[in-house]
Amino acid sequence: MPPLQQSLPKLTRRSMLASLGGYLLADLALPTALRADRNPDWTAPLAPYRIAGNLYYVGSRDLASFLINTPQGHILINSNLTTSPPLIRASVEKLGFHWKDVKIHLISHGHFDHCAGSAQIKRETGARYMVMDGDVSVVESGGRADFQYGNDKDSLYPAVKVDRILHDRDEVKLGDAILTAHKTAGHTKGCTTWTLQLREGNRTLNAVIIGSPNVNPGYKLIHNTAYPQIAADYQATFRTLKSLPCDIFLGAHGLYYDMLAKVKRQQSGDKNAFIDPAGYKAYVADREQAFEAELAKQQKVVGK
Repeated sequence: MPPLQQSLPKLTRRSMLASLGGYLLADLALPTALRADRNPDWTAPLAPYRIAGNLYYVGSRDLASFLINTPQGHILINSNLTTSPPLIRASVEKLGFHWKDVKIHLISHGHFDHCAGSAQIKRETGARYMVMDGDVSVVESGGRADFQYGNDKDSLYPAVKVDRILHDRDEVKLGDAILTAHKTAGHTKGCTTWTLQLREGNRTLNAVIIGSPNVNPGYKLIHNTAYPQIAADYQATFRTLKSLPCDIFLGAHGLYYDMLAKVKRQQSGDKNAFIDPAGYKAYVADREQAFEAELAKQQKVVGK
């Protein structure tokens, strides 16, 4: 795969990575052991690093977790797998921060690979757990209320009580940090894209952390009795994503934004490695095209 990627034009590589992200999420339906075997980067450690301003990466080589540091404590985005909290905690502490200083815990969406560790993190830190309205019933049922995976025992996880129900464009504030929650539903009913502004030297940079715009295999976009408005929600999501100003492109999976390549560039001295507005636009356009193609395919089948 690497030699092939190196021979492709830049935009084509981005499309490939976007598709790979979708294939990773498709593994939700596989037994746990197979998921681990097929996605070693979900559990492989990655040295934590500062992205820009007070935003840090504390996840694995693909499952993204982000820490926002403030004088009043920290905000953590994504708890990932049930096995992930020790890795996340080790990364937080390696950066010189204290685990108990995590005061607010957020997620990108209610799938097990992004929120299964939330019960442990809440128990260990006492952080307030804040979740977008459409996913509250899912996380509080341990995944059982999920429209697609509720009956898949391998997609379930420890249930957690939500402390604050978020709604579209709600703000989450701690110290000098202000994050905006954008409801970008479809992938889940409460999938959330987070935005925040970061100060880097004399610049103010807009960071976007995409929840997920992917259509997983098996998703019914038409006549979905468990989620009747799914197609309309995806369409609204793409309108929202295209409207967001973006300098720093991030997401729930590192593959979404070519993270490992950017980390390598950053380590080589590129201070602007994560500034990628063109990559953000290309990714959103690619995912919208994939959604439209799947919708047209399903419409054609229904019309026969």
